[in-house]
Amino acid sequence: MRRADRLFQIIQILRRSSRPVTGGEIAAELEVSLRTVYRDVADLIGQRVPIRGEAGFGYVLDDTFDMPPLMLTPDEIEAAVLGAQWVAARGDPALANAARDLIAKITSVVPERFHPMIAEPATATPHGRKMPPDGIDIARTRRWIREGRKIRLEYRDERGALSARIVWPVIIGFFDETRVLAAWCELRRDFRHFRTDRVISAAFLDEIYDERPGALRMRWKRMLADRIAERDAG
Repeated sequence: MRRADRLFQIIQILRRSSRPVTGGEIAAELEVSLRTVYRDVADLIGQRVPIRGEAGFGYVLDDTFDMPPLMLTPDEIEAAVLGAQWVAARGDPALANAARDLIAKITSVVPERFHPMIAEPATATPHGRKMPPDGIDIARTRRWIREGRKIRLEYRDERGALSARIVWPVIIGFFDETRVLAAWCELRRDFRHFRTDRVISAAFLDEIYDERPGALRMRWKRMLADRIAERDAG
């Protein structure tokens, strides 16, 4: 790895971490010696990069630090293109178009020597099967999730039984062959998962539910973790 790339990667490691990162952790990720890390960090500090900390304690990058947002490494370009390929093939129409636009924007800003990595990437996702049509507007559902608003669903379960629910949408899961809406169900007073192709109709309500979207999502994650733990214990 070139020294300039290594210095940039040290900044990336510090920027993505919410806690002090030790020199040993940086050295292990970059596959260099601890002495090299200490020297590189000292050079970055000498260049007025706002890194706080010291050897043996760990390093933290000050939140005020800013740098050009699209100085991408080859691995980051491949990761972005691979993710965009998956979304373009399996996302709802709005996200699929956004994924294609993302690839075009990355192509327009990265150095020309990286263009072959985008036009002819070394990684690829398998072609997904054609998904059944959604019974709910996925793009609007994403907006309701962000705004913390309720949705009224008419839903047909796997046995064909119909029900009407008012739900607090949490997150949309994108799988290879279907999409699933996770939500708090007022009828069941618990979290439920609804396949979007089994939704008969959806009414997007203006009513905001009585919880922050982030807090509701954390409750849903804890529920999933508890169920996995119970399954593993059994």
